Amino acid sequence: MKIKFNARKYNLTDDVKERFQKKLAKLDRFFYKDAEATVSLYEEKVGERVEITVYGKGAILRAEETDRDAACALDKAMEVLIRQIRKNRTRLEKKKQIQPAATAEDTLYEEEQEYKISKVKHFVLSSMSVEEAILQMNLLSHEFFLFKNAETGIINLVYKRKNNDYGIIEPAE
Repeated sequence: MKIKFNARKYNLTDDVKERFQKKLAKLDRFFYKDAEATVSLYEEKVGERVEITVYGKGAILRAEETDRDAACALDKAMEVLIRQIRKNRTRLEKKKQIQPAATAEDTLYEEEQEYKISKVKHFVLSSMSVEEAILQMNLLSHEFFLFKNAETGIINLVYKRKNNDYGIIEPAE
């Protein structure tokens, strides 16, 4: 697995890089060799934040954790990633195009579940600015809002992030 490091307001040493590479090597068995991981480290007021995003063939896993120490945040983020892998193990194995190997660990986790869609909602996409979309999302008390961007004419999605700021998702060509 190829690992890229990003550090903002964080002193990234070779020792820290080595620790992260060793921990992330545990995920190699779930992905192709060309999988990439991006590790972002941030120094914050409450501690250190670790964001790990793994790009496998057709699968993207992401974990973000904050703790007083980067090593503790790394351990928490790895637990989140492993939980995501276990939850979606059969899907990942199918994407990897190999038969899943049965282990004692597999018997502890249930097989792939069917996703039940309980509601389908239709609405007219309105053309508006990003600021208007955020306002509309907040008025509806939703966590995300789909709209047609008035400036670009492309469908976008705004969403509320954990730290009470906002994100926008735009389709890539």
